[in-house]
Amino acid sequence: MTTAAFVALACAFIIGMGAIGACIGIAMMGGKYLEASARQPELMNALQTKMFLLAGLIDAAFLIGVGIAMLFAFANPFV
Repeated sequence: MTTAAFVALACAFIIGMGAIGACIGIAMMGGKYLEASARQPELMNALQTKMFLLAGLIDAAFLIGVGIAMLFAFANPFV
């Protein structure tokens, strides 16, 4: 395999694993939010604000990985 093929595989790995991690993280957080709001409904607004903030941070970490993968895909420093 050539260097370009390895870079393409690495980009796919970065994006794929980042997407899987972000999806699992947001799903677990959403489930815990529903459990917490069912136990204490009076805290639902405060918990919802924190949940959306954390969902944005989790998604931002995934998008940073996508940006790094696109950097290697289009402006490959190894070629």
